[in-house]
Amino acid sequence: MWSTLWRQSLDLISAARCRACGDACEISSSAPLCVQCLKQLALPEGGLQGDQPLLWCALAPYSGVLRALLLRQRPTPDPALIGALAARLHSCCASAVQGALLVPVPSWKRAGNPLPLLLAQALVAASSGQARLGCQLLRRSRPTLGQHHLGRQLRVSNLHNAFLAQPCRESQDRALWLVDDILTTGSTACAAAEALQSAGHAVQGMLALARTPAASPL
Repeated sequence: MWSTLWRQSLDLISAARCRACGDACEISSSAPLCVQCLKQLALPEGGLQGDQPLLWCALAPYSGVLRALLLRQRPTPDPALIGALAARLHSCCASAVQGALLVPVPSWKRAGNPLPLLLAQALVAASSGQARLGCQLLRRSRPTLGQHHLGRQLRVSNLHNAFLAQPCRESQDRALWLVDDILTTGSTACAAAEALQSAGHAVQGMLALARTPAASPL
């Protein structure tokens, strides 16, 4: 009996647990996610790319299992899970971000969305130091409304002159990518990019975990 209890206790301690569902299960070799969760996430090989309203790269559409997963991550993020998703995203854009500055889109609230910074940090780690973090380069200049229930035009107005960027110095004269968890209409990305470009930075585009499908309501 004691040997059985001991083996069960060891199983509880040593069993790998999926960072998405939390169940003890067989973990894939490429991420701390079980095979079933990876299948449900349905991340397309090579991610998604586009050039409107700016150049962007994302893991997958913001829908289904990935959408539910990211919504759970905002209040209580799991750095290991974000790191796994960042590694997958980095594999989709490694050549673009090599030697680049990665700038997370900041929130105006002190306790704002933690995912852009966590994602940018994880992308730097996934690049083995080839990319650098530039979170000090961009800040909010004023409060803005939550974007969730605003249409495209209201989003643009809401974010007009909402960012301030530090002037580009010689040490920062490199390609720069904005980083956010979700790319929706691109209003936030464009407002942030405009502020950085006005300060002399070479903004290439946006990296995100998910892209809202074009046909989805905004």
